Amino acid sequence: MPKFVIEREIPEVGKLSPEQLKAVSQTSCGVLRELGPQIQWLHSYVTDDKIYCVYIAPDEDTVRKHATMGGFPANKVSQVRTTIDPTTAE
Repeated sequence: MPKFVIEREIPEVGKLSPEQLKAVSQTSCGVLRELGPQIQWLHSYVTDDKIYCVYIAPDEDTVRKHATMGGFPANKVSQVRTTIDPTTAE
């Protein structure tokens, strides 16, 4: 199943409290339950003004549907083509 990185532009998101981030996560998980097991949220990176989310999904449309249903921006959705790490250099 393809993996996607979603860039979400949310001004000052890095200033959200743990309780606010929990609420956002709960909303996301609720939408994921509605959409079914074909889409999975792996993890997200929260920066000052963006969240970068990593999802497994059958296609970009499913990722965008999750964003729409949850009320989240999905400013850029990119399919991961491969993964590299320090061991790639060996």
